[in-house]
Amino acid sequence: MFEFKVISESETSRARAGLIQTDHGVVETPVFMPVGTRGSVKSVSPEELRAAGTRIILGNTYHLYLRPGCDVMRRFAGLHHFMHWDGPILTDSGGFQVFSLAKLAKISEEGVTFRSHLDGSSHLLTPEKVIDIQNCLGADIIMCLDDCIQYPATREDSLAALEITTKWAQRCKQAWQETKNGRSALFGIVQGGMFRELRGRSAEELMNIDFPGYAVGGLSVGEPADVMLEMADCTLMNLPDTKPRYVMGVGTPENLIELAALGADMFDCVLPTRNARNGQLFTECGTINISNAQYKDDTEPLEPGCECYTCRHYSRAYLRHLYMTRELLAYRLNTIHNIHYFISFMKHMREAILANEFESFRKAFYRKLEN
Repeated sequence: MFEFKVISESETSRARAGLIQTDHGVVETPVFMPVGTRGSVKSVSPEELRAAGTRIILGNTYHLYLRPGCDVMRRFAGLHHFMHWDGPILTDSGGFQVFSLAKLAKISEEGVTFRSHLDGSSHLLTPEKVIDIQNCLGADIIMCLDDCIQYPATREDSLAALEITTKWAQRCKQAWQETKNGRSALFGIVQGGMFRELRGRSAEELMNIDFPGYAVGGLSVGEPADVMLEMADCTLMNLPDTKPRYVMGVGTPENLIELAALGADMFDCVLPTRNARNGQLFTECGTINISNAQYKDDTEPLEPGCECYTCRHYSRAYLRHLYMTRELLAYRLNTIHNIHYFISFMKHMREAILANEFESFRKAFYRKLEN
């Protein structure tokens, strides 16, 4: 059921609009995917995600493997039924979380051995097991296991991570071909650190294996923004035009518009939900810190003209009151707005690409931020 089709391309950049067909529906690209780490996008329900315009969400393989585990998932025939979400789901491989959260992670050609950050129990994630877990979750798009390295990293370490990522990708594809049931699409993940030639080599090796889609990994890990864009540029231009291109874990609005201009189709980031819980709310004119005293008696909605549930019903003063008193409703209303902002931003970007007005959209975006 997986199919990708480009339906429009910008004449002034590499930005493009497309359609991804999955077993659980169609995804219009470019698209932002809210992160549902543990089977939940923090503080909001699936119905609220739908109302905000969300069409695809991301689940985290590492967390869902550790808790509740595949035995529970199998009883519900996968994550869709478990969390009451009937749209497409993408699951990551868990590789990034192993290296960022797990204790005593050790890499070998077999896979990665680690101790759970929850209880210290020992686990081995192999490429084959990662595919098995994601099949158990029933995701529409699944990811290969890759070797995530820290920033900064030497060329030697980046090359070693690239080589093991390619070997694991080959094993992931074999396991996927042996077990796929026609529902999932497997994406390879490009690595190579901050080295242009290694990025090109990784992309070429993964294309030789041939995947339904490709992801750009190892970015937004502490490098300067200009370096991130440079590495994304040299990676994306080496990936096939006929396959979806997913930049992992990158998510400011500025990032999204610049990466879309370079030809990226899919994005995910915890930024809208995490910032919401910290009182940072996105608007067309920049970010608002709702805890600021200037909003204490402000009767205006958070963003006049915004059609989200929060802006249609509540004032800045009320949102500030909820946040300052740490009422749980603050996190829900703030998150609803931020997700709506990101989803609407991508929708308007797509409309601009379809109308061949992407550059005008881009200029207007920055002009509003400056005012």
